[in-house]
Amino acid sequence: MNGSAMYTAPIVLDIKLKRGPQGLGFNIVGGLDQQYVLNDSGIYVAKIKQNGAAALDGRLQEGDKILAINGHKLEHLSHSAAVELFTSAGEDVQLRVQQRPTMVMNVPPSPRPDGDSSVSSLVILVAVLGAAAAVTVLYMRFQPQLRRHF
Repeated sequence: MNGSAMYTAPIVLDIKLKRGPQGLGFNIVGGLDQQYVLNDSGIYVAKIKQNGAAALDGRLQEGDKILAINGHKLEHLSHSAAVELFTSAGEDVQLRVQQRPTMVMNVPPSPRPDGDSSVSSLVILVAVLGAAAAVTVLYMRFQPQLRRHF
């Protein structure tokens, strides 16, 4: 596959979650003392818990960077200070999130309008195999006559 990869610009979302029985339904990593990304002390979503508030909402994804919680920026905080902000955030929590960058492949368009070149390859293969079978049958049929002429 020819083409080059490029990253899309990060998208920032505001997500409101209601704390459920499992809390907000995700785990975090990062902080000044536990950098998850080299030279970045940000707080990142490590794991989305199944059936938790974040999973049910569907917008928060593993790898997203949490920029703020209830308006408190998470820059330059230790991991434990960030955890404290999450645990004391209350029942309704407003998150500002930067989605993880996504990679987009820049692939040249297919030479066929329907984009399915595998069908034509299969047709060619069947035709070649059919021709080979026909030649084999003819050779076997006329082999005794061919030997007499040599």
